[in-house]
Amino acid sequence: GFQVCPMAQADTLPKHLVQSYQRHGDQKVAMRKKELGIWREFTWKDSYEQVKYLALGLVSLGLQRGDKVAIIGDNDPQYYWAELAVQAAGGAAAGIFTDCVPREVKYIVEHSDSTFVFAKDQEQCDKLLAIRDQVPKVKRVIYWDPKGLGGYAEPWLLGFDQVVAVGRELEIARPGLFLELVAQGKAQEVAIICYTSGTTALPKGAMVTHGNLVFGYQAATAVDPRYDTDDYLSFLPLAWITEHVLGLAIHVISGMVVNFPEEPETVQADLREIAPCSLLFSSRLWENVASTVQVRMNDSSPLKRALYHLALPIGHRMADLRFQGKEPNLFWRALHATADLAVFRPLRDKLGLVKVRSAYTSGATLSPEVVRFFRALGVNLKQIYGSTEAIVHALHREGDIRMETVGPPAPGVEVRVAEDGEILVRSPGVFVGYYQDPGTTAEKLKDGWFHTGDAGYLTQDGHLIYLDRVKDLLELADGARFSPQHIEGRLKFSPYIKDTIVLGGKERAFVAAIVNIDFENVGKWAENRRLPYTPFVDLSQKPEVYDLIRRDVERVNVALTAAARVRKFVLLHKEFDPDEAELTRTRKLRRAFVEERYRNLVEAMYRGLDQVIVRAEVRYRDGRTGTVETPIKVCSLD
Repeated sequence: GFQVCPMAQADTLPKHLVQSYQRHGDQKVAMRKKELGIWREFTWKDSYEQVKYLALGLVSLGLQRGDKVAIIGDNDPQYYWAELAVQAAGGAAAGIFTDCVPREVKYIVEHSDSTFVFAKDQEQCDKLLAIRDQVPKVKRVIYWDPKGLGGYAEPWLLGFDQVVAVGRELEIARPGLFLELVAQGKAQEVAIICYTSGTTALPKGAMVTHGNLVFGYQAATAVDPRYDTDDYLSFLPLAWITEHVLGLAIHVISGMVVNFPEEPETVQADLREIAPCSLLFSSRLWENVASTVQVRMNDSSPLKRALYHLALPIGHRMADLRFQGKEPNLFWRALHATADLAVFRPLRDKLGLVKVRSAYTSGATLSPEVVRFFRALGVNLKQIYGSTEAIVHALHREGDIRMETVGPPAPGVEVRVAEDGEILVRSPGVFVGYYQDPGTTAEKLKDGWFHTGDAGYLTQDGHLIYLDRVKDLLELADGARFSPQHIEGRLKFSPYIKDTIVLGGKERAFVAAIVNIDFENVGKWAENRRLPYTPFVDLSQKPEVYDLIRRDVERVNVALTAAARVRKFVLLHKEFDPDEAELTRTRKLRRAFVEERYRNLVEAMYRGLDQVIVRAEVRYRDGRTGTVETPIKVCSLD
């Protein structure tokens, strides 16, 4: 067969695909897709041929080198094939989140100058038909799930298999063309345009090259090797950079088997059947899994519940010893083996985590408590910190895991902290810029350093601590800066604290906090200690409850820089409420609003008062409401 280039020189994803095909051919499964409850298998030969004919079909239809193609659809083999085919023909793929509305789809298709669009099914095709007049550059829309599209007499829409058929004809006319196209590819060519979430403005299209993706593979697998016998479940949205590195790139380079769930809704069941070797969830997903386990355990039989409550402290003890780098003695090892056999292994099996070698969390920082919980269950959970613009920045290594950090910089990555506390990153993973936005590119990319916009600091032994976005840092009167969200996150690890808002600012000399107790958990704690209480107001102001929360605040203070320590706090007489606009619907705190609303409490802490009277509405059990005046204590920590 025609060798594109020797192994070591493959520098694009399509070249790696050709090599994996030359290695494995029909001998090995490349991917599986669950259809109607059955796992359907595709060999490397199947994958290779789909990509080859699809790429040639696109060329026949007019795709030129350097063209852009948008893709919108769930994680499916056809998504991987479409992206690789576009890249093989010398184009770049722009992913669109499946829940985008027509207006958002139009923005990305138009902004990326896409000449073709792949759209999974009728739902996505309808969005494109709705904006057809506004995207004149799009020659064709290609769908891969024909259900419901049979009745559309619309030449603009084309089936995936029709494009493959067109490609087969071109192959007969020009037999070597596909491999010629692949051989022309270069590492520095743009492979994907990844649109950032656009929380502040319109989404920006980050241009990520083949070299960036291959480097992402190298950095991740240097720490955690991947093998062609590994199974992976692909369910993170492909519009996100992460799935391209940990899914697609690792798949074509290492030969890892990729499994696609039947539907987004069946992920949990499919996860259990596949039992993958590696997993990446967002921190929100790990939190959901942890709370599901706890809820299920509370609802299980008394025997199971008793076993779980006996085993968990053993798991925690083992996790803590490992964190401290100590070797557990024979007694603890034997005890742990028993707990694992009786409780943890069956639990991991239920969650589909029984074969996981490396489990990662990314996105917002995950609470140490949750990390410790999964490690107690025997799931090797680690933080990975990265961005669309520079792939992976830092990640935990086995045997060197700290709860409060995101790990040391990844292999081949340099991390530096600027004067103002901003994290800067330089590596072969740094992108080439934002598409059609030289202004923002110049702001974010200077001398090869990517300016992340994140604040953090490096510890003495080289671990990176991520604090917050730089723009969200607060400054105190003496110029010291701190991250309110970092402290709030730490405080909320306490089972007794439901919400909190941390205060500071240029006119303020120290950090203070308004704390919302978790009524249910504090209530249970009080009942266990025979502490009588009536409504929320009463419970929140008990001296014993102040002492309980004070211990948690002191525990958090230990890990903070001196300037960032909480010096005073009050326990609020009611819960923060989305109906009163104190929280958004997704339970994010509206800072400015809350500070203004409880201004008298804030001022009391900063003016050195030891209590303040507030008017509070009380709901009685029979439905009546009344107003009471209640004194709220200010607790000072020296």
